[in-house]
Amino acid sequence: MEPQVTLKKKSAHKIAHVLIEALPYIKRFQNKTIVVKYGGNAMVDEDLKHSFARDIVLMKLVGMDPVVVHGGGPQIGSLLERLGKTSKFIDGMRVTDSETMDIVEMVLGGLVNKEIVNLINVHGGRAVGLTGKDGDFIRARKIQVQNNAPESNVPEIIDYGHVGEVSSIDPAIVDMLGRSDFIPVIAPIGVGSDGFSYNINADLVAGKVAEVLKAEKLILLTNTPGILDKQQNLLTGLSLSDIDRLIADGTIGGGMIPKTRCAADALRGGVTSAHIIDGRIEHAVLLELFTDQGIGTLLLSR
Repeated sequence: MEPQVTLKKKSAHKIAHVLIEALPYIKRFQNKTIVVKYGGNAMVDEDLKHSFARDIVLMKLVGMDPVVVHGGGPQIGSLLERLGKTSKFIDGMRVTDSETMDIVEMVLGGLVNKEIVNLINVHGGRAVGLTGKDGDFIRARKIQVQNNAPESNVPEIIDYGHVGEVSSIDPAIVDMLGRSDFIPVIAPIGVGSDGFSYNINADLVAGKVAEVLKAEKLILLTNTPGILDKQQNLLTGLSLSDIDRLIADGTIGGGMIPKTRCAADALRGGVTSAHIIDGRIEHAVLLELFTDQGIGTLLLSR
């Protein structure tokens, strides 16, 4: 047999194996809601952006109901810098005055959101962009942190400005879009009872959206392989008790703590499983959903 024919047969067998491996997962997740938090390198690398959009379109085409929640911190910082406005952070959170909030809304609800919508549509999907203001979808409350400094008898209240947390979510508009075969793309901006806009951490919004929609899965894209042990080996198949133990012993630390707690809260709220995966890998979402091995950390409520 000629070498070229042999190579073609091997390639065909490989493609067939991939499709066969994916088939039970496609059947299992048909008509299931999958909430994907999109952020990190996957939002800035051109190849990864197109890879992500194709993944979301394919999920919809095989009968799943993907819902995308996106961040945009680096894009906000970049525009603020270009406008000559200095970003101030306290404990990792951006202090957001009224002027900064206008820019946050312009970047998250406009530039970033519409770029994602356009990418999905270019690759054959039907995406619609939302912020929490649309349909009064995400209600927010202002975050105020109390700092009990040992040298002071009076607690210091830290005011982050227009930074909020989720108060409640009305899923009606997302349900309507899903039933109409659209893919919702959500910017993490909520509105308070005071009528002001609030910037909310995208992981928190994704977790709460997954909880309210009774999603089958919550997938969080990161710039790491997943949750690592102290020897930097990937951990997977973690339970809620495992998460508590790993945070307590310092294995999970830094920025992975709020991400992991967000996933744990979603599991406690009824989401079947959560995944923290490496968004730096092309087609990361499909590899996690449709292969036996997956590529990140699987979190389960058991």
